[in-house]
Amino acid sequence: MERKDKITFSWFWRWFLNNKVVTGLLIVLLLLLNTLIFTKVAYLFTPFLDFLAIVGLPIIMAAILYYLMNPVVDFLEKKNVKRIYSILGLFVFVLGLLVWGSVVIIPKIQEQTISFITNFPDYIKIVESSVDDMLSNPLFSQVQEQLEASWEKIFTWMTEIIQKFSKSTFENIGNFFGAVASVFIAIVTMPFILFYLLKDGKNLAPYAVAFLPTKWRKPTMKVLKEMNQQVSSYIRGQLTVAFLVGVIFMIGFAIIGLDYAVTLGIMAGILNLIPYLGSFLAMIPAVFLGIVGGPILLIKVLVVFLIEQTLEGRFISPLILGNQLSIHPITILFVLLTSGKMFGLTGVILGIPVYAAVKVLIKAIYAWYVQTSKLYEDDPIILIEEPIQQVE
Repeated sequence: MERKDKITFSWFWRWFLNNKVVTGLLIVLLLLLNTLIFTKVAYLFTPFLDFLAIVGLPIIMAAILYYLMNPVVDFLEKKNVKRIYSILGLFVFVLGLLVWGSVVIIPKIQEQTISFITNFPDYIKIVESSVDDMLSNPLFSQVQEQLEASWEKIFTWMTEIIQKFSKSTFENIGNFFGAVASVFIAIVTMPFILFYLLKDGKNLAPYAVAFLPTKWRKPTMKVLKEMNQQVSSYIRGQLTVAFLVGVIFMIGFAIIGLDYAVTLGIMAGILNLIPYLGSFLAMIPAVFLGIVGGPILLIKVLVVFLIEQTLEGRFISPLILGNQLSIHPITILFVLLTSGKMFGLTGVILGIPVYAAVKVLIKAIYAWYVQTSKLYEDDPIILIEEPIQQVE
């Protein structure tokens, strides 16, 4: 009887407990149970979430600048320049750039933005006239009604967006001032956080790991270093690419004589922080102004866009970014859609580096599970050599 129980348990282990599908389902079940429990006690974390909402923005801003400035500080430190002096020197340099931008760039952007808003109704009339002339061409006679209906829907949609934007702007004026106050507080506190990150940031991970058990410290430190490398490489690379894209658009639009070249170039650089979609979004106002300027200018705008896409896709992005993240383009699109839906513009910009960091963590946890569970070994199942005796 004892032998039968042993055989039954052996079969249960081979076909149930040692089954990869069953193990995976059990893990998913545990995760869902933990999620359910967390939703029941989520109110306990409200003070912590409120605290993160206050300090989150300055910390994110400081972290981005840290990844940009830390390599320079490390380089100067290797050249026997004291770290504190290099940090102060960088702060003075950044302050000088901000002053220069406030004196030169910001007034230019303000002037061009006001001019665009003032002339926007006239631009709409010119675009409508251009589209009507195009639709009256005999080449479009067979689909003229469909094109006119489509254009009317597009124009109505754009008008509704502008009206809703204006209405929401006045309705949410209090929220606007609240957001301005939060940004102001973040700008004031961010330099202090950045200073201490540059000064003592390299000691932060070892200090945190020291609280863990001895056996966990080395693998945890390895995971943290890999996560830091992934995030820092992406942020530095993406900001560099965005800057170069903005410069290319600015120069290209200025050469072809497109109005608002500076503003459009800066907007293109900022929107380029959104992978795959940024450059196309930046081209919408440029194409709009190209239609206003006539067919020749529209062709020139499209040529500039084609040149920029070629330079970015063939030279700039491969040279600067390479394949550091090893994320499939479809995955990037899914991450952008999900993070954008959940967290808005902030999620779109920060979704990819956060996904890269979480991916490193999940891979490390999975590798640990494979090693400790012994459920994924390729050794064949050892069957019981003795025959099963019939129990009378």
